[in-house]
Amino acid sequence: MKYDVRIYPGLLHGQIKAPSSKSQCHRLLIAAALSGRRTVLENATLSMDIRATADVLSAFGASVKTDPVLHLITVDGISSPPSFATADCRESGSTLRFLLPVAAALGVEASFSGQGKLPQRPLTPYLRELPRHGVTFDRPVLPLTMRGQLQNGTFELEGNISSQFVSGLLFALPLLQGDSEIHLLSPLESKPYVDMTVQVLRAFGIQVEETTQGYHVPGGQRYQVPQSASIPVEGDYSQAAFFLVANALGSRVTVDGLIPNSLQGDRAIVSYTGPSLAPFHADMSQIPDLLPVLSVLACFHNGDSLLYNAGRLRIKESDRLSAITDVLVRLGADIHMTEDSLSIRGTGTLHGGEVDSHNDHRIAMAAAVAATRCSSPVTIHGADCVSKSYPEFFADFKTLGGKVDVIPME
Repeated sequence: MKYDVRIYPGLLHGQIKAPSSKSQCHRLLIAAALSGRRTVLENATLSMDIRATADVLSAFGASVKTDPVLHLITVDGISSPPSFATADCRESGSTLRFLLPVAAALGVEASFSGQGKLPQRPLTPYLRELPRHGVTFDRPVLPLTMRGQLQNGTFELEGNISSQFVSGLLFALPLLQGDSEIHLLSPLESKPYVDMTVQVLRAFGIQVEETTQGYHVPGGQRYQVPQSASIPVEGDYSQAAFFLVANALGSRVTVDGLIPNSLQGDRAIVSYTGPSLAPFHADMSQIPDLLPVLSVLACFHNGDSLLYNAGRLRIKESDRLSAITDVLVRLGADIHMTEDSLSIRGTGTLHGGEVDSHNDHRIAMAAAVAATRCSSPVTIHGADCVSKSYPEFFADFKTLGGKVDVIPME
C-alpha cells in the first residue's frame, strides 16, 4: 500500500528491538545459498531488499522460505543451478551487485532487471572487468542478460564507486578453479561493509586474504554451513541510528539487539549522539548511510556542521545530497550543498511543512526524526518507501508514542 504520513511534534519514549542488519542479512543469505545445505537465519527483518535477494537466490536454485511472524528465513542451498534464470533485483543495489558475479561463477545465464533508480546506478567495474574473464553482456544497462562462465584472474576495481563490487567478487571468486586477485585502483570507501563480507565468508569456511593492493582469493573453495546451522542476524545500527539521533534531540528510546563490537560501520552513530549537542565535522566516505539522519542532527546544534566526502550519495536510491537538502530547507534549515558535501548552520529548531521522501527510505525516516522536534506537523509524501529496509518503522514510531497519521494514497 502506498501512503503518506503526517507526524505531529513530540518526543519518543520507550523500548524497541532493532530490526536486523540488512547488510548482514544479504550476506548470510548468499553464503547460505552457496553452501548447498540448510541454514536458518533468525531475527531476520523481511524488508523489500532482503526479499529481492531471497527471490533471486531462489531463481538460481536455492529454496528460500520466509516466516515474517517468527522472523525466520530457512535456506536450502543450491545443489544444481539452472542454465537460465530471471533475476528481478527490484530496487536493491546490493542484490544486483552481489549476485551478478555469483551467477557468472555458477555459469548461469541470467537476465537481470531492476526498478526505481536501480537501472541508473553504475555497473561500470563489472561491465569492464567481467568480459575480461569469460562473461558477456548484451547491453550496458538494466535490463541486461549476462552469459558465460566466470574465469579466475586479476580484477581491477575502483574503490570509490561502491564497496558492493568488491563484496560481489569476494562471494564469487572462491567458487572458481584457480586463485584470483582483486586490485583496488583507489582507496576503498565503505570498507566496513567489505569487512562484514569477509566475516561472513570466514563463518562459512571461505578464506580471503587482505593484501596491500586489495584481496587475494584462493580458488576451489566450498561454502560450508557453520557448526550451528541456526544463525541470528545482528541488530542494524543503520536503522537504529534514527532513534539514537531522536534521543540526542530529547527523546528517550532504548534500542535492544545492537552488538557493541559489531563490524557495522554505522556503529559510528554512537559517537555522534552523546549527551552534549555540539556542531561536528563528519567524513561520510565510510558511513554514507548516516548522512540523512546526521543532517537532521546538525540542524538542532547551534553552530556550523560539515558533512563531507559524500559524493557517492548522489547515486543511491535518490541523489541523497539533493534530497535531504530539499527536505530540510522545506522545514526551515540553513544548508549549503556542494558536489560532495553539506554545510549546515544549526539553529536548534525547525518549523514543520510538507516534504517528499524522494522514494528513499532513509530520507523518509530522517524526516520523521526531524518532525519530533519541529514546531508544527510534518507531512511526508511517499512514506511507504520505508518498506525497502524497515517495514515496521512507523509502527515502531507509534509504539514509542509518536503521533502519526497514515494517509493512504489513491
